Amino acid sequence: MDKIIIQQQDFDLSTEVALIKNTHSNIGAIVSFVGFVRELKNNQIQKMTLEYYPGMTEKTLKFIVNKANKLWHISNTTIIHRVGDLNIKDQIVLVITSSKHRKSAFESCEFIMDFLKTQAPFWKKEHTKNKSTWVEAKSSDKNQKKRWE
Repeated sequence: MDKIIIQQQDFDLSTEVALIKNTHSNIGAIVSFVGFVRELKNNQIQKMTLEYYPGMTEKTLKFIVNKANKLWHISNTTIIHRVGDLNIKDQIVLVITSSKHRKSAFESCEFIMDFLKTQAPFWKKEHTKNKSTWVEAKSSDKNQKKRWE
């Protein structure tokens, strides 16, 4: 059973891994990715605001998971993405995939994250001491996604 949640509150990696581990007895590998709010060079970020398009964002994430399921034998997928105001070192996103074999778990987790970064309707606003700026999509993220196409 796939789990896709968008929420303001934090998440616990250990809890989410245990939930997946307990769903199937044939899971041989679980791979997780946790993204954090980080400080950037010469840019003293005080906080980050994340917004999303309710309904459309969940639909897009489900589409990405379905695409991954067609490419790899995945037992379970969890995506938890936070929205609202987040501080430096706060967790933003969690992606977990599980499968019988590690290669499928690793590749599917990376695939989902690459598509999430470029396709899912989330918007980030960085707040520094002097200004607030909406973050544009990075060309490096788009290049990462291209390798799957």
